[in-house]
Amino acid sequence: MSKIKGHSRLVKEIKDLQENYEEFKVHFPDPDSIYLFNTVFEGAERTVYEGDTLELQFKFDNTFPFEAPEVIFVGDVPEHPHIYSNGYICLSILYDHWTPALRVSSIILSILSMLSSCEEKKKPINYESFQSYAGGRSPKTFKWAFEDDKC
Repeated sequence: MSKIKGHSRLVKEIKDLQENYEEFKVHFPDPDSIYLFNTVFEGAERTVYEGDTLELQFKFDNTFPFEAPEVIFVGDVPEHPHIYSNGYICLSILYDHWTPALRVSSIILSILSMLSSCEEKKKPINYESFQSYAGGRSPKTFKWAFEDDKC
């Protein structure tokens, strides 16, 4: 893959994660590409996700940083009202409320905050119909409805 427009920024953001956020472990499925990487982290203490190991996959294309990367959970997907079992995350900063000022670290921290505010592990209300509708499409192709900010 040729370099994306945001290549230099992405290099800086990955370096920032590795140097300043030791709790977020970064690994690259393809060592020859920085445009797809995963971060592994633990659920926050004193939350329903305490002790859970969580893994996010970040996929970047030529629209970054003007559009958000594709971010999904992989591996053991946490049960949460805004996370579907295919790993898709209903969080406004990943779609309509993305700004180029946001960073990879702010995405992870926002997702960790979303998880930490949840009081009960449960599936989204419409998860069954969404799962059949979603197929293998990217979560960025959907028009998400951000109806609440509570679990």
